[in-house]
Amino acid sequence: MGVGGKFWDLLKPYARHEGFDFLRNKRVAVDLSFWIVQHEAAIKARARSPHLRLTFFRTINLFAKFGAFPVFVVDGNPSHLKSQVRIARFFGVSGIDSSSLPVAEDGISAERNRKFTKHVQECVELLELLGIPVLKAKGEAEALCGQLNLEGDVDACITSDSDALLFGAKCVIKSFQSNSKEPFECYYMSDIEAGLGLKRKHMIAIALLVGNDHDLNGVQGIGLDTALRFVQTFSEDEILNRLRDIGNGDASLFQGGIQYMDDNVLRSAVSSVSSKIYHCSFCGHPGGRKVHSKSSCGYCVTNMGEGCLKKPEGFRCICSSCDMDRKGKDQKKQENWRLKVLKEIAPEPNFPNEEIIEMYLCNKHGYFNANEGPCISWERPKTELLVNFLAFHQMWEPSYIRQMMLPMLSTIYLRDMAENPVNSLLYGQYEFDSIHRLKIRNGHQVFVVQWKKAALTMNSVTPTNRKEESDILRDDVIEVDEGTVWDEFDVPKICNSDGCYFLLTDENMDLVQAAFPEEVDRFFKDKELKELKRRKASLMPETPAKPKGVQLNITEFYRSTKTKKLETGGEDLTQISVCQNAETSKEKRKPSSSNLPKSVRRRLLFD
Repeated sequence: MGVGGKFWDLLKPYARHEGFDFLRNKRVAVDLSFWIVQHEAAIKARARSPHLRLTFFRTINLFAKFGAFPVFVVDGNPSHLKSQVRIARFFGVSGIDSSSLPVAEDGISAERNRKFTKHVQECVELLELLGIPVLKAKGEAEALCGQLNLEGDVDACITSDSDALLFGAKCVIKSFQSNSKEPFECYYMSDIEAGLGLKRKHMIAIALLVGNDHDLNGVQGIGLDTALRFVQTFSEDEILNRLRDIGNGDASLFQGGIQYMDDNVLRSAVSSVSSKIYHCSFCGHPGGRKVHSKSSCGYCVTNMGEGCLKKPEGFRCICSSCDMDRKGKDQKKQENWRLKVLKEIAPEPNFPNEEIIEMYLCNKHGYFNANEGPCISWERPKTELLVNFLAFHQMWEPSYIRQMMLPMLSTIYLRDMAENPVNSLLYGQYEFDSIHRLKIRNGHQVFVVQWKKAALTMNSVTPTNRKEESDILRDDVIEVDEGTVWDEFDVPKICNSDGCYFLLTDENMDLVQAAFPEEVDRFFKDKELKELKRRKASLMPETPAKPKGVQLNITEFYRSTKTKKLETGGEDLTQISVCQNAETSKEKRKPSSSNLPKSVRRRLLFD
């Protein structure tokens, strides 16, 4: 949830939609609970262990397809305030009055239910087998995600909890669609500050006023719009202190003693005008009507000798007196509104909650030294253990699991080859064969790489298992809402060429270029030669073919039938010679008979 009052809707106009390669070679912190909670219900009745299925496919997608380096963060023990909110939400949805129930005391927290905890533990085991680092937070996972982003350990956070911004996150990825040209919906703190004038402490103040994950109620009678307008009148350094003054019941705040932005300038300007200047009832400008009837005032532009113009409907004078009078009224109206807000806040007990403020501003949300930072490293997947794990929990065939893992393994292989080019094999079985072709995926070009099997092993993907894998793939496909579940996956293809079997995977062009520069140069040279041959072939003159269904004229018909007779070989040499001589004589007579009537030409032709 995060900040209450539809806080995400307030930030929506300032969201950026980043492109396909936004996370390439970047570290990103992922709130694991967000993945499990948000999407498990979507396919719960249509898949076995959906939390493991989603975590497996999404991690491979994030690592291989988007080129990111994910770091997963899991929740620790929630604070006693969060536990109270969780209990209140549960009984509120159930329709049970929770006022008579015991509340969590200070220092005592309520653990999540056992089923959810088990799901998290299984996902952590899966991620560790994939070689992905997992960090445990002391409290909320989004708090540690925000701290990691603030301190530069990661470049972005993936979570739908707006609290991450209050914990210091600079870039939050709220949602994404893998099959879009711009899959990532990102919220930058710099954009929010430029658009709304809100900084981190401003957001904390809004959370205290409208409610948050640690205090659902906030201040009664104050909504998001009111809270936004109120905090915008203060700087970041003074907003929390002003809330403390209000909570302590400072009497000067209710007697006009509080100073707001530009108040001093406005009051000095208003005091300089002792009274409003008399205005003409006809044109509405400063001065008397008698004077204006003789000659126009400086505000009315008329011809010589004419009076002022009659003021139109809805007229507003722009003189300094009227302008200051309007500002004074607006200031009075603003002060009355502020006083009303102060009176709404003042009766709230224990406001503002210093424990919540300290929680948001704290930078010790993980089990590591803040000066040294967390130890984050990515390891190679433990393939065989992972196959056994998924075969047990998901009932998948080992051949299918290895095939689904191939994009992640190929990405690791290409990265290793780019750093240290050695003669090694992918998964110990496949070698780089060639670049098959270029492919457009989500509006971006990628290479389709062809991998050749180097040696047969027991665990290899063989053609005899292809039908079995196809059946598994077909049975495992789940129709889901693209906007809800992000597990679109590019299944590696198996192709047969001259009795040799190849695997085809989609790979990033820059990564292939770094790993196999000579192969990339050869591919583009071959492509250029093919293009040149195609252009030459298109420039060569071609004999125009007769369109089908068009009736031939009598001369062409006669010649065509004669040609057919020659091809059959049924005529003797004498007839062929006669025909050839007749045709030659006709051709010779053709220029001279061009002016003869059609009937005469027909007789000459068939003689």
